[in-house]
Amino acid sequence: MLCQKLDLFAQAVVAIDGSKFKAVNNRDRNFTNAKLKRRLEQIEESIARYLSQLDTADRHEGAVAEAKAGRLKDKIAILKQQMQGLKAMELRLRDAPDQQISLTDPDARSMATSGRGTGIVGYNVQTAVDAKNHLIVAHEVTNVGNDRGQLAMMAEQARAATGITELTVVADRGYFSGDEILACDQAGITPFVPKPLNSNSKAEGRFGKPDFIYIASDDEYRRPAGQRLIKRFTTVEAGMTLDIYWSSACPRCPIKAQCTTGPERRVRRWVHEAVIDAMQERLDRDPEKMRVRRQTVEHPFGTIKFWMGATHFLMKTLARVRTEMSLHVLAYNLKRVMQLLGIGGLIAAIMA
Repeated sequence: MLCQKLDLFAQAVVAIDGSKFKAVNNRDRNFTNAKLKRRLEQIEESIARYLSQLDTADRHEGAVAEAKAGRLKDKIAILKQQMQGLKAMELRLRDAPDQQISLTDPDARSMATSGRGTGIVGYNVQTAVDAKNHLIVAHEVTNVGNDRGQLAMMAEQARAATGITELTVVADRGYFSGDEILACDQAGITPFVPKPLNSNSKAEGRFGKPDFIYIASDDEYRRPAGQRLIKRFTTVEAGMTLDIYWSSACPRCPIKAQCTTGPERRVRRWVHEAVIDAMQERLDRDPEKMRVRRQTVEHPFGTIKFWMGATHFLMKTLARVRTEMSLHVLAYNLKRVMQLLGIGGLIAAIMA
């Protein structure tokens, strides 16, 4: 409210991003089916190795051999005890709603991070940052490991916090979701989110969907070879209503091998695809929006993590972690406004 009064949200653009923060839960005290399977395999290999060493020790005589055999038996007993504990955990995992259990902080979850094959046990912190003064206008803490379902919620929170009705939000590819982009559009919020680069056809050297040009006036697609794909039927896949297009000229096409390995190339179009097309046109006209996102949203995360230190969160459970994050965001915003107005200016604004 104070920032609104001081007109610090003059630019109607916010950048949205998420970052993983460590919880008070060691990775060894977080269990998933994959981790359990891997750990059980390691224990079985260790037991087999110790049994082989025990057979070798039994062939020798003397106090040294007996002592070694005793140590090996103790190790095997410990490993079997660990295996029993893991088997019990396996039963608990079957009843867990998301097939994951954390022993120290029950709400913390194992999440992948940007490094290949790396991850942490923690929380996914979402922020919406004002593009002009880099103030965190909205934030949320979740234990969902991806950002795909967060765009509309964060955009609505940002609009409520800034008081800006015609808001523009910028986010990276991790936020791309047709339903989320449609929700923003229907709420009067303008999103800029690039499409993920995950076309199987492109990866295999064939034409991708962007190579087929949609002709809105005819509700048809133009193929790279020039012919038209016409709408054949409508179906529902994964809860999305899709129109299916193809051309009867496909079998005779001279470049069919560059297009499809099947009888004909089929193109699926979501019934609300026009919203995605309009957003892509905005991105093509204004590619600098992605640079704005990087320059805006990544610095606050780095600053707050630096303040937190290596441990990140100190509290346990989602409710307490949300409170802890709120205090960090408040401290960040106060220091940011002090940089903008000076300490005297902030005090004067608070007293006014």
